[in-house]
Amino acid sequence: MAKVTSHLKLRSEENRRDPEEAPDGGSRTTTTTFDLGNGSEVVYVGRFLGYEESWNYFEYLNKHIPWTRPSIRVFGRSSVQPRDTCYVANEGLPDLVYSGYQPQAYSWDEFPPLKDILDAVHKALPGSSFNSLLLNRYKGGSDYVSWHADDEKVYGPTPEIASVSFGCEREFLLKRKPTKNFEAKRSEGEPPSKRSKQNIVTEQHSFTLKHGSLLVMRGYSQRDWLHSVPKRAKAESTRINLTFRLIL
Repeated sequence: MAKVTSHLKLRSEENRRDPEEAPDGGSRTTTTTFDLGNGSEVVYVGRFLGYEESWNYFEYLNKHIPWTRPSIRVFGRSSVQPRDTCYVANEGLPDLVYSGYQPQAYSWDEFPPLKDILDAVHKALPGSSFNSLLLNRYKGGSDYVSWHADDEKVYGPTPEIASVSFGCEREFLLKRKPTKNFEAKRSEGEPPSKRSKQNIVTEQHSFTLKHGSLLVMRGYSQRDWLHSVPKRAKAESTRINLTFRLIL
């Protein structure tokens, strides 16, 4: 279950998956939508794929994906990316470039299980249409991704990004981008003392991404929010994460 550090408006619906796992002949998976406000939302499915099925995918991805750990540029400095990565996309799409790095685009046909996971994501998210995939592998707690937004122009102004996780559970953080317009709306009508306090505090939420889970960011979540997977000493084993995106 996702752990949230502040109050959010949410609604839930239950879907049935993995019928062999429940005593009554059916297991119950909860899909929860978190309203972040101002047109941004996050959808979380704790058991998107079955437990054993997810481990089969993990083993395949860990062994057969051509992982690389590239050099990237952050704040003008070159450094080795603190996680392994691979990029898969439809043929003919514009090149993806992030942090000064342009990954090689592999074909979906080279890794058939990725097409199966993509089909499952499309079925779970009616109306979605993803044509690219960025894979990341975190080998332990010292591998991480720092605060950022997936706001590259190739994704458009309101991208939907679907994230499927396998292996070690990791904490996923969201924090609102500090903007003058947003803080002005929050502090409107408040005494000066309260306004200054609100301007200092940044709204932040935390999710624990479980093995076989699905997390979706929608709306203006990339425009208004930053996300990260921080270092965690207790995360001793490997996590593999797939982020499905639509390049326009």
